[in-house]
Amino acid sequence: MGWRRLNGEQIKGDILGAVKQTVETEMAAGYKLKVCIGTDSQVRGTVIEFATVIVFLREKKGGFMFIHNEKIERLMSLRERMISEVSKSVDIAYKLCETLDRYDIGLEVHADINTDPHFKSNEALREAMGYILGMGFVFKAKPDAFASSSCADKVV
Repeated sequence: MGWRRLNGEQIKGDILGAVKQTVETEMAAGYKLKVCIGTDSQVRGTVIEFATVIVFLREKKGGFMFIHNEKIERLMSLRERMISEVSKSVDIAYKLCETLDRYDIGLEVHADINTDPHFKSNEALREAMGYILGMGFVFKAKPDAFASSSCADKVV
């Protein structure tokens, strides 16, 4: 399944071209942008559904997002699923970073991982943080990781 908007409208062409077009349109309209990327997942039996979002924030003017859903049939440990979420986010961030840098747009990668050690997802925190920071991206985890824990969570 390809990328879509929250209203269900399919994004035509490749995501890089759609993001570039969106950035140019938003900047021409006078908006200063920041982009946050995050992924969340849900397990339903033996199927895991992932939702990755690209959130465009207009400084002091709200925002909008692009959504990509994917299902796989496989059993995974919680740690593996958390790292898979991060991997999906890093993959799309890597594809977009050159374009966003060209337009001087800030980019954050959000991980749906709790910083509180009392939560099971915390066991993947160090690996996820190292992965994201090692790729040169700004890292955010719960409670600051709204792209994954709020936006992607609503569309998974």
